[in-house]
Amino acid sequence: MAEYELVELPYNYDALETAISRKVMEWHHDVHHQGYVNGANKAEERLKEQRENDDYSDTGAILTNFTHNFSGNVLHERFWKNMSPNGGGKPEGELMQKIEEDFGSYENWKKEFKAAASSASGWALLVYIPREDELHNVAVDKHDEHAVWGAHPVLALDVWEHSYYHDYGPERGDFIDSFFDVVDWDEAGERFLKVSDLEI
Repeated sequence: MAEYELVELPYNYDALETAISRKVMEWHHDVHHQGYVNGANKAEERLKEQRENDDYSDTGAILTNFTHNFSGNVLHERFWKNMSPNGGGKPEGELMQKIEEDFGSYENWKKEFKAAASSASGWALLVYIPREDELHNVAVDKHDEHAVWGAHPVLALDVWEHSYYHDYGPERGDFIDSFFDVVDWDEAGERFLKVSDLEI
């Protein structure tokens, strides 16, 4: 049975101010992300118990909890890595070339990504789909609804209210704009190179 652990932030809690306050980072990482780690571990324990007891009466609920919490853990790990106190600017190299190829321009991609972030009830993701050799924006509700099979997140923006409401109130758009001030395009570019080398 897998056991999941909360990853450490790759920077200090206050490193992303003024885009994200120290308090929000503490709550978001230490409480919300930890909750998804705990939830995934609990689901794994319950799956093991049902197999040992040959009782599958709660399987549906357990699996729903597993996918929700496991996906929440994975996406938060990507979210933290996608940001840096030295972030901002635009992507470079192969990631930029692929964005321009698949979206027509960086500006087209950014407008579409921001629209996804404005509409999602969970996450805006830039994903790479090896099967199609294509980058695609995805608006994911919660952590797992409307996700794309075979797609690998390259860039993840958490737009659950706990991500921004303390700092921005209902102005989600301001939070989305601030995210671009701290995006670590070097990390996203390295991630793209890794997942674009995958075969299915």
